Amino acid sequence: MQLFCVYHHVPPAFHLLERLGLTEKRNAQFFELSTGQQRRLALALAVAHNPQVLFLDEPTAGLDVASRVELHHLIRELQASGTTILLATHDMAEAEQITDRVAILLQTRIVSIGTPLEITATGAGLTKISVRTRSSSLLATDISFPAVSQHTSKADYHICFSSDTGPTVTAIIKFIESRGDTLIDLRVERPSLEDRFLEITNTGVSQ
Repeated sequence: MQLFCVYHHVPPAFHLLERLGLTEKRNAQFFELSTGQQRRLALALAVAHNPQVLFLDEPTAGLDVASRVELHHLIRELQASGTTILLATHDMAEAEQITDRVAILLQTRIVSIGTPLEITATGAGLTKISVRTRSSSLLATDISFPAVSQHTSKADYHICFSSDTGPTVTAIIKFIESRGDTLIDLRVERPSLEDRFLEITNTGVSQ
């Protein structure tokens, strides 16, 4: 840490070692660290001088949950301070959570680019709608709702997959009211970035 910080003409950022759980290894040799600890040290060195541009290649590989969370906090702090971060990752949940824009590469070619919301809003992905009611009226009747291509039930929930969320949810609520039932839980889950990634890479083209 001292060596890297002197090279960049900044004070040693020992606080990063504490944030990433490396304080107890402060006097250890590099080869004595575990793979995860070596990864955390590399991350601390990479951000110690508050770079204007930062390249991260699979930064959370080999990290435990607590270290992943702390790294994401660091990334957000750097983003807020104006650092441009280029993140290469196969973790679509991570990309969806912390990035402003995503580029999906397939065989060295960018096949889709945009914000996570823009990418997940396109394609053939269906929105998952899960509903639980007090009297389970949705489970007791063979019913259909507009824009729903398939439905199932699981653990007291009626689950359907819709291509047009608005009309589907409206129809579900009206049905529940018409049966004198009470809505307990309603969850609308958009297709995830991972769903869209798999769709794009399976077809080979962006839609």
